[in-house]
Amino acid sequence: MPAVGASASSGALHVPSPDWRDQVIYFAMIDRFDDGDPRNNDQGKGEFDPRDGARYSGGDLRGLARRLDYIRGLGATAVWVTPPVAHQWWNRDVSYGGYHGYWAEHFKRIDAHFGTLDDYRALSRGLHARGMYLVQDIVVNHVANYGGYKGGWSAGEPAAHFVLHPAAGGRTAPTQAPFDLNDPRRRAHRAAAIYHWTPDIRDYADPVQERDWQMAGLDDLNTENPRVRDALRDSYAYWIREAGVDAYRVDTAFYVPPEFFADFLHGRGPGHPGILQAARATGREQFHVFGEGFGIDRPFEDMQARRIDGYMRGADGTSLLPGMINFPLYGTTLDVFARGQAPAALAHRIANVMQVHAQPHLMPSFIDNHDVDRFLAGGTAQGLKQALLMLMTLPGIPTVYYGTEQGFTQPRAAMFAAGYGAGGRDHFDAQAPLYRYLQQVIALRRGHRVFSRGVPEVLHANAAAPGALAYRMRGEGEAALVVFNTADRATLLDNLDTGLPAGTVLRGAFAIDASARELVVGEGGRVTLPLVARSGQVWLHEAQTAATGASPSMVGAAAPIPTTDTTSRASVAQARDWAPLALDGMPSGVVRGPLSVRGTAPGRREIRLVVDGDVASGQRVRVGRDGRWQARVATAGLVDAAVEHRLVAWDPVGGNASAAQTFRVDPVWTTLAVVEDPADDDHGPTGQYRYPDDAGWHAAGRVLDLRGVRVVASGGALQLELQTAAMAAAWNPANGFDHAAYTVYVQLPGRADGATVMPQQNAHLPDGMRWHYRLRVHGWSNTLFAADGATATDEGAPVTPAASLAVDRANATLRLTLPASALGHPATLAGVKVYVTTWDYDGGYRALTPAGGAMVFGGGDGAIAPRVMDAVIVSTH
Repeated sequence: MPAVGASASSGALHVPSPDWRDQVIYFAMIDRFDDGDPRNNDQGKGEFDPRDGARYSGGDLRGLARRLDYIRGLGATAVWVTPPVAHQWWNRDVSYGGYHGYWAEHFKRIDAHFGTLDDYRALSRGLHARGMYLVQDIVVNHVANYGGYKGGWSAGEPAAHFVLHPAAGGRTAPTQAPFDLNDPRRRAHRAAAIYHWTPDIRDYADPVQERDWQMAGLDDLNTENPRVRDALRDSYAYWIREAGVDAYRVDTAFYVPPEFFADFLHGRGPGHPGILQAARATGREQFHVFGEGFGIDRPFEDMQARRIDGYMRGADGTSLLPGMINFPLYGTTLDVFARGQAPAALAHRIANVMQVHAQPHLMPSFIDNHDVDRFLAGGTAQGLKQALLMLMTLPGIPTVYYGTEQGFTQPRAAMFAAGYGAGGRDHFDAQAPLYRYLQQVIALRRGHRVFSRGVPEVLHANAAAPGALAYRMRGEGEAALVVFNTADRATLLDNLDTGLPAGTVLRGAFAIDASARELVVGEGGRVTLPLVARSGQVWLHEAQTAATGASPSMVGAAAPIPTTDTTSRASVAQARDWAPLALDGMPSGVVRGPLSVRGTAPGRREIRLVVDGDVASGQRVRVGRDGRWQARVATAGLVDAAVEHRLVAWDPVGGNASAAQTFRVDPVWTTLAVVEDPADDDHGPTGQYRYPDDAGWHAAGRVLDLRGVRVVASGGALQLELQTAAMAAAWNPANGFDHAAYTVYVQLPGRADGATVMPQQNAHLPDGMRWHYRLRVHGWSNTLFAADGATATDEGAPVTPAASLAVDRANATLRLTLPASALGHPATLAGVKVYVTTWDYDGGYRALTPAGGAMVFGGGDGAIAPRVMDAVIVSTH
């Protein structure tokens, strides 16, 4: 966006607000971005060590300020920074540092590691001079971990069992009043009631615990207390006034009552006005505030989306936060573009966003952030390109997390050479492939406000498997058509109803890894397009039209598998005059076994029967001289009885397809093997491993103790049922379980290739086994890899679709289902071999040390010892 007003171009501290719908945010973690002043790195408390991901790396505000042209070059218009405020440097209870900034000890001071107030002002002025804006991360729910409970807790006697936790330097309380009144054993502190003085949340489904208890041991502020509210408004008005902040992102918004934000934004406490009034005093009429509510919905559900909306407007319509981060959209985006879930789930999510939220255009959307695995930890670069294109062509404020543009796979690796995980080199490469790609898709969005202000309408979404997704954006006097193929194979988008007159010309505006070409709408306003694997295209509606009756042209590539090698323009033109194809022999009801079909295709010699858009597996069918044909379509490997499958007859030469017919399949599952595992053998290969010391690891029971594995098959589809001693969900995991990661190795029958190494687990497969596919599943990720390229450190080649998950915590059972397509359509699974291991995962397999720790396994040297707590091998010979 261009600079707003003369003051912005001169680098003023205070500038008018932009229209936030049109912004693109770049999110940078201060400590991990760039080190502009090495003198402030080490504060002498043992908190600094760039070799350790739990400690400070040295990034600061000066480092950010000197990289603004790098960020602007990407096309971003605003920079969101993690909290720059003074905070706790080291938490002994969890052996982790506060480098991220979310453990405040003083809300109105810059932390010594990050620089000075003048450094922060310089960053603000530098952004404003470039026509950009500053977004600050803030916390209203908690301060650092200065106190807690050992041995019990009583709501009526908060002093009982309470202990203080000295931080680095011996400090036992924040230095800012009134937050320094944190010891319930002192009468004056109890009377002030600045804190809730509660234990850690045990049940995230309990709203009282979620809002009043400690989250991860952090001291929970009593945000119902007027004194606390005054202090928070005062603290955050300060940064607007003194540093020129243009917007706030509110951390952990779910952990305070929604009504708090009405007071925070609009309150009129004496001397402490609401944040929006403080912003207006500096000329910011549209100061943006958006919250974080970590809630991810299951496919086709919207409970979390509605909960998120409850923080933007009350039940009576009262305005609360102007925006919330769109976590449900993130979750479904990951499912579809990284894990290969059918795009119908994303179609539902897009429509649901527009239905549930009053102002979806003000809700930041993202692909990566600091609290979740990177997309590339389990997805492909091509899938990431698709996800980013989607982000830039839908309502919401696109947010790019630092390092995504450089292909990062670790969530908190450093951009600068001396920082953690940087590999000894800087990563500010403006020629990097993903940097240049992001430049293009951001330019597309900023060049056409139909994407930032328009309204989407989904036109097509494959319901049964990865494949075609198409939606239209309309608004601001423009219309755009966006089409993806989410599959790793060619797919057919058939009979897409564009709603436009035949002959309408759509201008190619963008195509992933291809030149953008025109699209001409065919008869009836429809187009049929064979799409190359992992493609993405955008067309814009122009007024000109071609001759009525023109056949739709394809963008990106020709049909992947043409009927002949000599298809010419003349034959295509002739095909336009042929009679329509028809499917007229579909059976009714649910199918078990092959599907018998018949139909007509006058004038053709051969057609292709395409199930769920899968062109590569399309069955070739000869057409009789009378124009009729019949065939039997295999259904083995179609394993979800709830899914409606789609069948079309397609003519690759003429480019047209029959009307679609749908059917369902009742799969026949056969048990191949059941193996039981002894109880209480979850002690590692040496029998000496110990769980981490944190109480959460022991509250639910032996969560890493495998008790049995059942292997089931249907054609080439595989289903695994893993039984464990217990399951936990203390951290509110998206996948329904936590404190455990299951890594499953699959050896297909009849193949001599494959790998023996167990990536990142310091081990090799036992009993001469080799793996062809590997699943890694934990509370927030679900990934499938092929063995290609696997090493001790590299997980292999990401593959989709990943397994579908069914979690039964009451019976401590996890069911993983892989369709035949995920395993390369094996002819049989008789003789398949499976190896299942347990451990835990947090941006990498959790650390193992001889001594162990709060969040670290004990009993071995993690540099060389296997990261396996329990294991089961299953052979189906």
